[in-house]
Parts: sequence; C-alpha cells; structure tokens
Amino acid sequence: MGLRKFKPVTPGTRFRVGADFNEITTTTPEKSLIVKTKRSGGRNNSGKMTMRYLGGGHKKLYRLIDFKRDKKDIPATVATIEYDPNRTARIALLHYADGEKRYIIAPQGLQVGAKLLSGDTATPEIGNTMTLAKIPLGSIIHNIEINPGRGAQIARSAGTYAQLAARDGRYATIKMPSSETRMILVSCTATIGSVSNSDHSNEVLGKAGRKRWLGRRPRVRGVAMNPVDHPMGGGEGRSSGGHPRSRKGLLSKGYKTRDMKKYSNRFIIERRKK
Repeated sequence: MGLRKFKPVTPGTRFRVGADFNEITTTTPEKSLIVKTKRSGGRNNSGKMTMRYLGGGHKKLYRLIDFKRDKKDIPATVATIEYDPNRTARIALLHYADGEKRYIIAPQGLQVGAKLLSGDTATPEIGNTMTLAKIPLGSIIHNIEINPGRGAQIARSAGTYAQLAARDGRYATIKMPSSETRMILVSCTATIGSVSNSDHSNEVLGKAGRKRWLGRRPRVRGVAMNPVDHPMGGGEGRSSGGHPRSRKGLLSKGYKTRDMKKYSNRFIIERRKK
C-alpha cells in the first residue's frame, strides 16, 4: 500500500500523487454483495437542494460491508483484497466455512489466504474481532462499536485506529483517533489492527476534474457571494468578510456548538486536543 508519483506529461499529472493499488487482487466485486444506489445530487424528496456542492461523479455500486461481524466462532478465509469506491479503506472478501461470503474493512497487513475468526474464542491477531473485555490492554484496534450489537462506528476510514488503554468494571477506556479519551462498554466489539490504505491522506488529486469524478462540485466562498446569500457576502470591492461564520450565521473558528447536556459527555474522560 504505497503511493505513485506521476510523470508531468500533462498539467493534470504534474502534481498528481495517487495510490499504487499493489494490494488489490481483483477488480471484479462479488455479485451477491453489491446493490444499486440512487444518487441524490444533494436534493431532498421535493427536489430542493439541501446539500450544496454535490452532484455528478462516476457511477458506483454499493458493496455491503459486514460491520457487525456476528458470525461467531466460524472460521473465514480471506479470498480477495478489493478497491471500494464508496470509502477510503480497502475491503476484503471473506469465505466462511459454512459457505457464506461477506465483505469487511481490510486491516493494514491483511493478506489473501489469512484465517480470521470472530468471537471471544479468537486470538488477538490482525483482522479478528473480539469484545473489549477480551482484547489485551494496549492493543491497536479499529471498527469499534459504541452500542453492543449495533455494528462498528468508530475508526473505519483509511489509516485510522484507536488504542485500548484500560478497563474498569463495565467500561473500557479508549484513546480515539481524534486524541479524545472516552469510555465504551466492554461488551462492545472491536477488530484488531489499524485500517488499511494509510497513505490515503497523502494523495494529491492533481486537477479539478478528478474532484468532479468523485461527485464534488466547485465550492463557493462566502465572501464571494452577495449579502442575500451569505452573512459574509457583499461589501465594496474585495472585502475580507469580517467575522467568519457559516451560511446560517453560526460563528466558526472556535465557537462551540456541542450541546452542554449531551448524553455522551459523561463517557468522555478527556476532550480532543485542538
């Protein structure tokens, strides 16, 4: 999982840095695990644009990912490592001993042919899923549940991981990817290892067209708008805009919008570092 720097044969490749895709073993997805999805283009059910700067992009089929890993104590073999256009991480196709096939988020270092297991009888090796009660302290983990049985919600994007710091009674202490430290029930599951494609953050698109292929339209600055469109719009000449704020008038750059009485506040031991 490395990066490839392109030769500057065109303006678009002059600064382009992309993935080399060396870890990918097949380009054909498993037919039983793909579904069609409809693009919204940022519009709601009445056709009104509710999300700006979305639209276009290459056609994509959605791969059904197993975030629950609820096939306990049934061994699985890694059949392929694949590219997924819907996420930054790579995905792995598992062939279970009972004949079922499922996709999972591929951890860093997972190889084709590896044997994986889910459940508390598993060993703490890369790709195995266990409850936080059984994972050794200090382990690097990803795909962490917040509520038991709900499926993984934390540390799912490329290169991310958390660390199991401590356990005390019903709760485990997790050092999150954001540097936040919080408590999670020990009955929640997590997968050993870090997420694959850790070089994703170092990729350079190289041209605006590649952003359009991803379904992103050009983003307009607030100061370039008219007063009717944005709080920072208007003014004589090129005005800087005054106090940075959102389209709805909320101050940005440090203004806290988190609810003071949010239920999860009591689980957070240390807030993320600014």
